[in-house]
Amino acid sequence: MSEFRVPGEGEVLGKVLEMLGDGRFRVICADGEIRVARLPGRLRKKLWLKAGDYVIVALWDFEKDKGDIVHKYDKRDVEELKRRGFAEAIENLERYA
Repeated sequence: MSEFRVPGEGEVLGKVLEMLGDGRFRVICADGEIRVARLPGRLRKKLWLKAGDYVIVALWDFEKDKGDIVHKYDKRDVEELKRRGFAEAIENLERYA
């Protein structure tokens, strides 16, 4: 079993709001910003997203209002995130979305 993934440096927890097409999604991030995030080509056939999914967004260095989706959490993973200290961020995402 692989190690549990938490947001690292330059990454932020987010929740998918809507699909925009062409591998792009509107995501509300834990810092309160709404960003357009894209799903990289290497993950397009492996990771299927829908509105309401929790994801990790890696922010772009040159354009902070955009990013790449690098990980998707399952329902049970969201509970693990709450136990690991991200409960407030998840509550904020629920409130925003």
